[in-house]
Amino acid sequence: MTTFSPAEPTIPGADPSPRKPRANLPAGSCDCHAHLFGPQATYPYQADRSYTPPDASEASYRHLLRTLGFQRAVLVQPSVYGTDNRRMLDTLAAQAPGDDIEWRGVAVVDPSITDGELDRMNRLGIKGIRINLVFPGGISFKAVEALAQRVHDFGWHVQFLVDVSRFEDLERKLTGLPTAVVVDHIGHLSAHLGTSDAGFKVLRNMVASGKAWVKLTGPNRISSYAQAPFLDVDPMLRALVDANSERCLFGTDWPHVQLPTPIPNDGDLVDEFLRLVESPSLRRRILVENPALLYGFAPQL
Repeated sequence: MTTFSPAEPTIPGADPSPRKPRANLPAGSCDCHAHLFGPQATYPYQADRSYTPPDASEASYRHLLRTLGFQRAVLVQPSVYGTDNRRMLDTLAAQAPGDDIEWRGVAVVDPSITDGELDRMNRLGIKGIRINLVFPGGISFKAVEALAQRVHDFGWHVQFLVDVSRFEDLERKLTGLPTAVVVDHIGHLSAHLGTSDAGFKVLRNMVASGKAWVKLTGPNRISSYAQAPFLDVDPMLRALVDANSERCLFGTDWPHVQLPTPIPNDGDLVDEFLRLVESPSLRRRILVENPALLYGFAPQL
């Protein structure tokens, strides 16, 4: 009988002691970007992954959400699982009525996925698919267009991990899709390029016109600063909020895989958002109203 031996993590885990933010979040706030990992014996990682994370459990994530003040959460399929969405789907399927956290998900799918499987995902709370345009090995854009046409029937969106400074013809390709479009991590371009970068200007214009949503996640991913405050990201985040606050979302990016900087305390990341978005009405729009619209949560009265 073969004994299972889990692969050793190659990256650190999240800070296990998140601290409360300096101000309470509005009721119905949503963390729009997080991942779950493990255990490996039940949910094995694909062989050609670029990292091996330590376990990041639902229990640990629930603790984070309650500490920070979120009542809603969107799980995003991480690359180490490829198109095997079972870790996320099992979590969604296990939620009972009356749960104090409301859940949604964004999947990664193969073009060969059946309509029946898409329908099952939809019933479990999947609201979009994620496409990786940063790292090699992804599907062609023609395949993206075909998938977008299929998921449009469910009212889903297409979420892109893309470095907007390095992707040619971004606006034409993304806004030509029949679905809503979401761009991860403030466009995933280095902060030193700033708001004058041509790709960032395209992103800002897409947000301003309502053609794209943007996640104000991961300032620590693109900053030259090792810890908060990530001052070089400030102009970019403010430019996107000023362009169209109705197309902005916030997420913790927990548990922070493959960071170029030290693992942050998630309370610091929420405080960064609160520092830059001071208006209570804007905070409510970005944390509550926008996620409710995109992910199909009930309006918060």
